Amino acid sequence: MSEPRKRSDFDILIVGGGINGCGIARDAVGRGYSVCLAEMNDLASGTSSWSTKLVHGGLRYLEHYEFRLVREALSERELLWANAPHIIRPLRFVLPHQRGLRPRWMLRLGLFLYDHLGGRKLLPATRTLDLRHDPAGAPLKDGFSTAFEYSDCWVDDARLVVLNARDAQARGAQINTRTKVASAERADGLWHATLQDTRDNSTREVSARLLVNAAGPWVDRLLEGALKRNDAHNVRLVQGSHIVVRKLFDHDRAYIFQNADGRIIFAIPYEQDFTLIGTTDRDYDGDPADVAATEEEIVYLADAASEYFRQPIPRSDVVWTYSGVRPLFDDGASKAQEATRDYVLRLDSGGKGTEAPLINIFGGKITTYRRLALSVMEQIEEAIGGGGPAWTAKAALPGGDFPTEGLAELTRSLAKGREALPGGLVERLARNYGTQAHAILEGVATQEDLGEHFGGGLFAREVTHMMDHEWAREAEDVLWRRSKLGLRLSKEEAARLGRWMKERYSGKRSARDARQA
Repeated sequence: MSEPRKRSDFDILIVGGGINGCGIARDAVGRGYSVCLAEMNDLASGTSSWSTKLVHGGLRYLEHYEFRLVREALSERELLWANAPHIIRPLRFVLPHQRGLRPRWMLRLGLFLYDHLGGRKLLPATRTLDLRHDPAGAPLKDGFSTAFEYSDCWVDDARLVVLNARDAQARGAQINTRTKVASAERADGLWHATLQDTRDNSTREVSARLLVNAAGPWVDRLLEGALKRNDAHNVRLVQGSHIVVRKLFDHDRAYIFQNADGRIIFAIPYEQDFTLIGTTDRDYDGDPADVAATEEEIVYLADAASEYFRQPIPRSDVVWTYSGVRPLFDDGASKAQEATRDYVLRLDSGGKGTEAPLINIFGGKITTYRRLALSVMEQIEEAIGGGGPAWTAKAALPGGDFPTEGLAELTRSLAKGREALPGGLVERLARNYGTQAHAILEGVATQEDLGEHFGGGLFAREVTHMMDHEWAREAEDVLWRRSKLGLRLSKEEAARLGRWMKERYSGKRSARDARQA
């Protein structure tokens, strides 16, 4: 029997607007809890937007005997694809056999397990390729004759975060971006927190029955700072960097390459005209906000890919780099690439049954965010009672309410009567917004109907949608998280977009303040 509900502003206060925080907020509010989420920057502005963009089982984790993690991740692939078929899509991976590295029998065994551990239904099974005749062999150096091709999925990671936040808000959660938890303390059986708006430094007080620390790379810093725990040391920060180059091959498959140092890297088709290469694994001890790809990492990735591709990748071919910090649970592994990718949850009841509980989240990955939220919900129900049944397994994310393999048909329906629009625009909107692209394109027949053009196929109509419904406030939010159009806009165009957004946001705030007065 659950304890009587204490009077508070919210049942749950979540710190962190990455995939874990937003996934928990969505699950919790859907079960009937009142939820407040605070993110000190933009949604997905940390680790969740700097991943390799994959929903995958983690083939290499089998080498570290993390069978439960791999099975859980594999079982999530088709489920997440069904819930968000606009931003998640199947992707075939080509794994060339490299003499002197992992033997063929080991690769075959690993891929057999990969095919059968996770309840695969729609994704195609593994097959063997003759690279001397298959188009996947054309971009590779001579000498690679055999490869194995298997299935995983690609995901727009930052949009996955935003869609979880949108659904949480639609169900009643309060989502606060650019809002820092300046302090939080237990009193009278509740958490009392001070939320600080990082734009104007205004503050407000909120109370909650339970606090979830989903701050990602900042999880220990939150414990040390706002929560005043001086002994916090739970995460191992591991830097992963990526490079983007002009398109290296014309087919729609990705590559997974083994390296002599035991690492693997991916080469993935990216944003139609580019190839994404990554990732690195190295320990990081600085401020997560300052992480950036080092010259050593950039050269490492270019050289590693050049071991396989027929056309070498010089440093000058790199058009963009990005880097993120993964907050892995510190399990004492000797190498960064060997540290567990599994998540760890810690429930802190304060040492007294009457004190407000705290749940700390360490680790995790994009693919298993929904399962992590389920585990967190079990701890929340145990700690404060209440809550409805699990519900997210078959609940479409915003825009994902169409058949799993129906993106092409959706694109055709959106394009009907809009043949005058710029080429590729409707397809991109379908991939980003799914069925909600209908709202963006309502009343639109010509380019003029889309409003001001900022460059790269980005128009005011879409930016307005991002600002009004997706918490976008600055040009970076639009260009590098809500979309990847930063690859296509010049610095001058990006600056013009930033000025336009600032003027529009300032005008909306002034109008709101006038109404409240």
